[in-house]
Amino acid sequence: MPRAAPSLLPNRLKNALQHLLILAGLALVLAVPGYLLAGLFGVIWCFALVALTLYLSGRVPARVVLANASAGLLRRHQAPELYRVLDALYRHAGLTAEPLLFYSPSPGLNAFAVGDRHDGGIAITEGLIRTLNLRQLGGVLAHEVSHLRHGDTRVMSMAATMTRLTIWGAFLVQLGLVMMLPLVMAGEIDMPWRELLVVGLTPTLSTLLQLALSRNREYTADLEAVALTHDPRGLASALAVLERHDSLWLTAIFGRQPPTWLRYLQTHPPTRERIRRLLALDGTAADSPAPRREPSPEAPVVISRPDAQGRRYWILRRR
Repeated sequence: MPRAAPSLLPNRLKNALQHLLILAGLALVLAVPGYLLAGLFGVIWCFALVALTLYLSGRVPARVVLANASAGLLRRHQAPELYRVLDALYRHAGLTAEPLLFYSPSPGLNAFAVGDRHDGGIAITEGLIRTLNLRQLGGVLAHEVSHLRHGDTRVMSMAATMTRLTIWGAFLVQLGLVMMLPLVMAGEIDMPWRELLVVGLTPTLSTLLQLALSRNREYTADLEAVALTHDPRGLASALAVLERHDSLWLTAIFGRQPPTWLRYLQTHPPTRERIRRLLALDGTAADSPAPRREPSPEAPVVISRPDAQGRRYWILRRR
C-alpha cells in the first residue's frame, strides 16, 4: 500500500465538511429572497423546486451535453486499452453499470463525466487522447469515475438551480421595491434599505458559493482518484500537461502570475495547487515537478474514432 493511504482520511473529512458547509450556505442564501417574497411559504416553494430539479437532472442534461459536444460512443474494439483501465476503475469504485466512453472531436484538452453511477459515462476529447499517455489518461479517467461515483453532476446541478432561483428571487424582490418607490416618494412608507442591500448581495454570494462547491468537488475527485489508482503522480503528470496548455490565455492577459482574486471566479482550483496536494500524498516534495512522459505513437490508445451523433440520437437514446 502506498504512503498516500494514511493521508486520505483526514483529507476526505476536510472536503466533506467543506461540502456540507457550502451547501448549507447556498440554502441559507436561497432562503433570503424566498422569505422576503412570501415568508415561510416562499422558502418551502424554493426548496421544492430544487428537489424537483434534482430529481429530473439525471434524465435529460447528460444527453444534451453529449449532443452539444458532437460526441459519439467509443466502443470497446476502438479503444481496448482505455476500456481495460476503465473496467478496473469501475470495479475498484464499486460501480456495477457498464463502463461507457464517449468521444468528442474537439481539439481541446478535456474530459467530463455525464449522468450518474447508474447510467452514466465519461467523454474524452481528441486533444486529450493525442496529448496524454496511457498512465496520464488513467489518472484523468479515475478522476471522472470519482465524479460519477459520488454523483457530482447532480450535486452541481442542484447548486446551479439554487443559484438561479436566488437570482430570480432577488430580481422579483428588487422589482417589488421599485414598484414601492411612489409610496416612498409620497412619504407614506420608508425605503427598506436593509432589504434592498440584502437582495443586492445574495446573487453574488450564491454564485461565489457555487464556484467554491465546484472547486471542492474537484479536490475531492482528485483524492478519490488516488484511492482508486494508488498513483498520485500519474494524475499530477496529466494536470501538469493540462496546465501548460490551458494557462497560455491567462498568461497572455495577466502575465506570468494571474491575480489571486481570479481563483475565486473559477470552477476548478489552481492546477498548481492540485498538483502540490497530489505530490504531498505521494510523499514527494511540493516543488518537485511531475514527470513529463509523452504519449507513444507506436501504441495509440484509440484505434479508430466513432462518428459524431446528432441531437436526435442522444435525446432518444436510452442507453
